[in-house]
Amino acid sequence: MRTRILHITFSFIAILLLSGYGQLLLADYAPSSIIMEDCLNGIDDDNDGLIDLNDPDCICEVLSEESLIPNPSFEERSCCPFERSMLNCAVGWDQASEATTDLIHPCGWTGWEGHIPPTPFPDGESIMGFANGRLIQGGGLQVNWKEYAGACLTAPLQANTTYRFEFNIGFTNDLLSPSLDLTFYGTTDCNNLPFGIGNPDFGCPTNNPNWKKLASRVVSGGGSSKWVQAEITITPDEDIHAIAIGPPCEASTANNTTYYFFDNLILADLRSFQFRVEEVNHPCSEDFTLSVIDNEEVSYQWFKDGIALVGEESAMLSRNYGEGQYQVRIESDGDCLLTQAFDFQIPEFSEFEMITICNDEVFEFGNEILTEPGTYSNLFISENNCDSLVTITLDILPELEESISAKIFEGETFEGIDNNSFDSPGTYEVLTTNRFGCDSLITLDLEFYNVYFPNIFTPDSRYNNERFFIFGNEDLFEIRTLTIYDRYGMLVYNGTNELENNGMGWDGRLNGTLLEQGVYTYVTTLEMDDGLVRQFSGSVMLFR
Repeated sequence: MRTRILHITFSFIAILLLSGYGQLLLADYAPSSIIMEDCLNGIDDDNDGLIDLNDPDCICEVLSEESLIPNPSFEERSCCPFERSMLNCAVGWDQASEATTDLIHPCGWTGWEGHIPPTPFPDGESIMGFANGRLIQGGGLQVNWKEYAGACLTAPLQANTTYRFEFNIGFTNDLLSPSLDLTFYGTTDCNNLPFGIGNPDFGCPTNNPNWKKLASRVVSGGGSSKWVQAEITITPDEDIHAIAIGPPCEASTANNTTYYFFDNLILADLRSFQFRVEEVNHPCSEDFTLSVIDNEEVSYQWFKDGIALVGEESAMLSRNYGEGQYQVRIESDGDCLLTQAFDFQIPEFSEFEMITICNDEVFEFGNEILTEPGTYSNLFISENNCDSLVTITLDILPELEESISAKIFEGETFEGIDNNSFDSPGTYEVLTTNRFGCDSLITLDLEFYNVYFPNIFTPDSRYNNERFFIFGNEDLFEIRTLTIYDRYGMLVYNGTNELENNGMGWDGRLNGTLLEQGVYTYVTTLEMDDGLVRQFSGSVMLFR
């Protein structure tokens, strides 16, 4: 059926006044033209500058997927959540159960520690979180702790009418978000929200006689942190004015708190979804097109930017007509419906990367050979035929030379350069490869630590070495411990942090009494300037 509008214009109306009788005579009446607007031919038939759907003469009911659930993505807020249990900040939503659900938003509260929502969110910045059973402090389980979100619908679900509930549910992992039999509940009166007041263990809404289970669907994240889109078909047997969504009635079998996320909850008449415009193939591919569900009982006409695509009268477009807004006019039994506009834009991608090369290398960037540092951009075609703008910042490393100074004790080895070992003082040159794969020349200057361990001292004498002490220069950071034993193994001296405490070492005495001449054993731990703590032992002669 084609919609046509009749326009009748009159070229001239002559009105004659008959003298003496006061009568009007209509003369020279002739219709000059009849212009009919054809809404399906891509032509401005009535010359008013408006073509097809852009002309108000072409009126068709537009199918709407507007959700009967208010604020379906929780974006409209009356406040910013600053802690858990603040779903009421989301306009139109209720804490349906005494066990409270959570509103998560970057403006404030971003969720429970450990229960991290997958990103990006499906729609906007707000999501809702809910638990099914929980682990309480002390290790106990509340298996009937069930959190539900509820809403009074913007219009009731009509009895014996089929509706579709589309939603996105978020999972973290198999332990914290195992598969869930997500359940949809309804009530005939919005005043039945909330339920189970005062009882956080009330559990399932159907424990209240005013509520009934409408439908359910098992959903799973497959063990991954991700969002899953799913739907539930509902045909109520009575008018439903308010809904609650969340866990099933059965007690949780998990031995921990299980937690899930909700976003983008669309509830509408099934008819609204049946003729949704869908993408066929990738938007950048040559064989990209659009389609709606194929139904032999209806006729189709495709439009781009409100103008009919003549000849496109099938459920699928025959080819890609480019970017724009697409709609389909669906006619059955003299009634016409229009799908919601599908805005097709070819996606554009951009990437940025830091590139580092060696000074003797070049970098191939598309058709360019880059030899100088800087920032470069180039347009590439991706595997799906999409344009991808790639920008790189190229850094070219100079010839790399590095000098290292190190010290070791005799008997030690230095192993800090490319698995090479060095055990003698000297200057070494090592050609190695850095983390970018570039050649790097390292010069190692290796020395022995200059630490002196005396082997004799003469307490209470005219000589200068009256105490046993360990000597070093600035690379001796600390003498952590110094312990001395006699030949029988008895401890005669125990010093700690000698340098820090301004200790002078052992004076050869025990409890103020000078010990007899002989050989004594020492054990000491030294902290050097390389941060390592080493232990040394030896013997010293006490001479009197």
